[in-house]
Amino acid sequence: MNGTTRNDTAARTAATPDTEIAAAALLRTSTAVRERSRQLLDRARGGRSPWFTVQDDALASAADIVVEITRERHPDGAIPFHSRWRHFEAGGIDRLESLRDMLTPANSPDHIRALVDVVLVSVLLDAGAGPEWSYREKSTGLVLTRSEGLGVASWEAFVGGLFSGDAAQPSRVDAAGLRAVTVESLGAAFQVSAGNPITGLEGRVELLRRLGTALADQPAIFGSAGRPGGLFDHLTADGRGTVSATAILDAVLTFLGPIWPSDNRIGSVPLGDCWQHDAVTGPGATAGWIPFHKLSQWLTYSLLEPFMWAGVEVTGIDQLTGLPEYRNGGLFLDTGVLALRDEEWVDVEWEVGDQLVVEWRALTVALLDEIADLVRDRLGTDPTAMPLACVLEGGTWAAGRALAARLRNGSPPLSIRSTGTVF
Repeated sequence: MNGTTRNDTAARTAATPDTEIAAAALLRTSTAVRERSRQLLDRARGGRSPWFTVQDDALASAADIVVEITRERHPDGAIPFHSRWRHFEAGGIDRLESLRDMLTPANSPDHIRALVDVVLVSVLLDAGAGPEWSYREKSTGLVLTRSEGLGVASWEAFVGGLFSGDAAQPSRVDAAGLRAVTVESLGAAFQVSAGNPITGLEGRVELLRRLGTALADQPAIFGSAGRPGGLFDHLTADGRGTVSATAILDAVLTFLGPIWPSDNRIGSVPLGDCWQHDAVTGPGATAGWIPFHKLSQWLTYSLLEPFMWAGVEVTGIDQLTGLPEYRNGGLFLDTGVLALRDEEWVDVEWEVGDQLVVEWRALTVALLDEIADLVRDRLGTDPTAMPLACVLEGGTWAAGRALAARLRNGSPPLSIRSTGTVF
């Protein structure tokens, strides 16, 4: 736990120039993610990228693969959102039902707060596990890896009370519980050992502890106990029955912004999953910065269903962007839509902030918008019936995973050193 107090936070905010605050606010939008990613795709299409070439002729066949996998996975055409809830359903098991039994009545405010609690922590813990890690679910004997393993492991840790500071209320997340998490306790919950290593364990623990501090520092939003579920109360205050997806994202980025450990900042304002690229243009201090907010958007996608289960209408879902991670990005490399200018770069271990990685993520975001239109055309649907959240699930993420399994035993096409907080 760091030594940040509410007085420290208030003092920093008071001393931060308005121009820095405004620049950071511009970069904390899905519009900035989409528009700046498009800048880099246009540049690469014009042959000006030193890292990638774009083969537009390959986009149609990539869309065909996505459609084929979508039909295999969802033959009835009922495609759910791409969200953490799909991983909680691993093995066809309805783990949510057990939580409904513990927190009655179903879809009560307390129940919805618990759903926000668990999905928020689980998303923050979902940043790649590495190829050697697996998790055995004690109640079923299922052995799960990667995202499904991380999802079920974090669910079990939540139900077991790891993130709660109140032993009488184990199935919740609060500031005290988060700040008590250690490398040893999270490692034990995730069954980590010398023979079962996970990437970025220390980074995940740091993120959880920073989350605990951020929750405690904002009681007006997260309550005296500092529960993530306070986001639901904040966004539905005064009986509000409608909320936009971008309002959820804005709340996530605004109130949880201090948790991100990267040094990316404008002046004293932290930017989180936002990276420098010398070809990106923008006004003032935002020039040269490209935001992604991958985990924050993944969290927003994962919060849509709890809000809907509570009877809240969520609008503008397609204003969120595709997720720039290695499954979606791998789809475009493995289908030849993107090609490295130097094939030897496959053998390099890259850092998250390297220009090649930043550009790969940007091209992925922009190309996901384009392939979504092609997929919808082939399936005879439209953005209203099949928003991007469903295209991803159907979809691009599943196709990227299938191609990786076929070509490299599941490994991503590029090697990126994981901190446990981005990928």
